[in-house]
Amino acid sequence: MTSIDQYISLYRDNAASIDVHSAPVLNALRPVALEALAGAKLPTTRSEGYEKTSIEDMLAPDFGVNITRLHIPVDVASTFRCEVPRMSTVMGFVLNDTFIPAEGNAQRLPEDVIFGSLAKMGVERPDLVSRLYGSIAPMAHVGVALNTLLAQDGVVVYVPRGVRVEKPLQLVNIFSSSVPTAAFRRMLVIVEDDASVQLLVCDHTQDCDRAYLSEQVVEISLGRNASLELYDMEESSAMTSRWSMAYARQQEGSRLLINGTTLSNGVTRNEYTIDIDGEHCDTFLGGMAIGSAKQHVDNDSTVNHRAPRCHSRQMFKYILDDDARGAFEGGITVHPGAILTEAYQSNRNLLASAGARMHTKPQLLIYCDDVKCSHGATTGQLDQDALFYMRQRGISEKTARTMLMQAFMADVIDTVGLEGLRDRLRHLVEMRLHGRTSFCGDCHIRQE
Repeated sequence: MTSIDQYISLYRDNAASIDVHSAPVLNALRPVALEALAGAKLPTTRSEGYEKTSIEDMLAPDFGVNITRLHIPVDVASTFRCEVPRMSTVMGFVLNDTFIPAEGNAQRLPEDVIFGSLAKMGVERPDLVSRLYGSIAPMAHVGVALNTLLAQDGVVVYVPRGVRVEKPLQLVNIFSSSVPTAAFRRMLVIVEDDASVQLLVCDHTQDCDRAYLSEQVVEISLGRNASLELYDMEESSAMTSRWSMAYARQQEGSRLLINGTTLSNGVTRNEYTIDIDGEHCDTFLGGMAIGSAKQHVDNDSTVNHRAPRCHSRQMFKYILDDDARGAFEGGITVHPGAILTEAYQSNRNLLASAGARMHTKPQLLIYCDDVKCSHGATTGQLDQDALFYMRQRGISEKTARTMLMQAFMADVIDTVGLEGLRDRLRHLVEMRLHGRTSFCGDCHIRQE
């Protein structure tokens, strides 16, 4: 039996219970997902020398799944105060795979804006959820099909036409359980024409000595001239695995910024697919990863330019130490008719030890003329001349190395549009590079 087969068996044995603890609009796609999983194969770990995270190994352990929605006695709102200093946010929590709103959210959001439970909105607003749920993320992808089969709740962010959400939304994903647990998390983000919102997502693990699996799908729809900034921070544990798949669809004049940061983790695979379907769109996709010990961080990106006169930029950076492993596979496809496209991609990596390994594979496919596109990747060590120069001025080797690595990550951090978060990231990166245990904001979650 493969790791996928065990989850298919889990569904077949518990289909009625899964449905009764979810919403009809989510349940309607489970048979479609089950059919898509028949004979499906997981992504391979190697391709032409490119080494990726083993999804088979990630899914293989015998995790518990909270199918009957058992109550977990945790006072989330008081225990996890994850406010970013100097930044006021509207907060929500996902405990394993169940959305829990913070008190007072309705009073802090503009009228008709939704930041809430996917299952609840599937009952109260089935017209809204069914319009896009399962239509942006392709069911042909085995990870999407698996998530659609088993996800019972999730998060909806909905911003109606012409509304600007002034306060950033902050979603805190938390793992907490008495047994090894798998959570199938789902997020649906709908930003209608001329609307805008900023969203910060933080992944945490409360029990660092317990194994967890996060398998999540994010679907994003941006209307004409809409704007979304999505900041995704992972600060989990060495025993936490994460497989995240994000899909975005942009209409004319929309602006999308996605910045993904991995500061601490076990095994992570992030996949991003962006379809630029309208003219005059602007897209930034990037992030950074700091890996040590035996951590593994994998980022895959695909940006499809399907309309003319659009601009996209990708920038991913890694710093790897000890026996950490990193991987990046980035793709840009300029489709026929997408003239005057400007698309750029960069992957730069620092290896801080002899045991660290980085695998990179940038790709560029152009099927029309009159475009400006470039891609590139570099992997190396710290600049020895700069290190020597700093040592000559009385700076210790450890401090000099940390300062150079901080400078290396500076341009990724500078893409963050939220000043409080940008300052917090600088501090967290400094702490991480010093090898210290860190605390994120005011929460009581200890990061190893």
